[in-house]
Formats: sequence, structure tokens, C-alpha cells
Amino acid sequence: MYNVLLVEDDIQIREVIGDFFARRDKIKLDLAADGEIGLSKILNGQYDLIVLDIMMPGIDGFELCKIIRKRSDVPVVFLTGKVREEDVLYGYELGADDYIVKPFSIKVLYSKLLAILERTAEERVPRKVLSSGQITLDPAKFEVTVAGEIIDLPPKEYLILKYMMEHPGTAVTRRLLLAACWNGDSFITERVIDNRVKNLRKKLKKEGARIKTLIGVGYRFD
Repeated sequence: MYNVLLVEDDIQIREVIGDFFARRDKIKLDLAADGEIGLSKILNGQYDLIVLDIMMPGIDGFELCKIIRKRSDVPVVFLTGKVREEDVLYGYELGADDYIVKPFSIKVLYSKLLAILERTAEERVPRKVLSSGQITLDPAKFEVTVAGEIIDLPPKEYLILKYMMEHPGTAVTRRLLLAACWNGDSFITERVIDNRVKNLRKKLKKEGARIKTLIGVGYRFD
């Protein structure tokens, strides 16, 4: 059974979702009424996925997502009434895995969360350590080191590096990175991908030169 945390300040939504999930046998749902309670639960518990409302008093969903991403790659799904494109893009920039807009179907919500959980459970299976030059990537630890020094990478930059290191010497198009790291999300633009690669290069320092730009194509990891 998967452990999921829902952080939502609307008591009716919490109760309706809680009642529905309680009748299912694959997801165990924990509830938090606001960002402060949610943060406490996150810091003291272990969850396979976290669902966040955005508009909450105190610590809102965006801020809570930032805190989560500093310490974990656990999947994060926003459940919100904020439908402006800039809000959606900002959510993905913070590292969200999906964005579900209110009103929504509880059955669809359950199915979406279960699909994410089953996919990421497979991704969490330990895989071999990847090494190239002075770069080492350990999937089991979700850790990247350069010359023995741990490099702090956001989840998307980690996934970009991992994909490139798994395909050395191969032309990697932006479309491939979009599919591999953002699940093909249509809101993600080439500019977002290029900015992520630019940031990744900087964090890898001299080893960042291994990521070559292929004009009109994408990138190649040498």
C-alpha cells in the first residue's frame, strides 16, 4: 500500500477525498489541514506522494513544494483552482509532477495518483551507479558527486543528467528530454529545458563542458 499525504485547507474537499480513498486498498491517505501541519508531517513521516493545495494560509502550496524539493524527490501533485498558465508553469518549475485543477473527478484523481505511484515505484528500484570523468551519479541515493564533492541538483536537473549519462555520445533532442524528464508535458517549453541544462552545466563546474550543444538538435553528453 502506498502512503500519500493530502495538504488541503478546505474541510469538505478533505473529507470527500478521505472517504473515497478509505474505501480503496492501494493508497493509504494521510490528511493535513494547512501548510504548517503538512510540513510537520512531511518532516516526521515518509510518503510515496504528496498532494498540495496552493492557496492556503501561512505556508502555501508553492512554498511547501520548495521546501520538499530541498530534501526529497517524492512526487508532488498540485490540486488547485489556480488555472492561469503562469501559475501552472511556476508549479512545474518548482518540481511538481502533475497539476490537477478544481473541480475534478475523485475517480480520476485516484487513478492519476495511482499511475504516478506505480511509475515512480519502478523508478525507485536501485540501479547501477553511473560514472563519467569526475561525475558519479548514484540512483539509489539520488546523489551526484563531482570529484568526490556532492552536488545539490533539483529533481529535473538530476533527471536530465541521468538521462544523458545513460546515453553517452548520443544526440539527445529536447523532445526526448521532455518525454524523459517531464513526461511529455505540453506546458514545458524549449526555453525551460535550455535553462535547466544551463543551470546543470554551471553546477557541474568544469565537468559541465561534457554537455555539448548541438545547434538545431539538442545536446550530447561526451
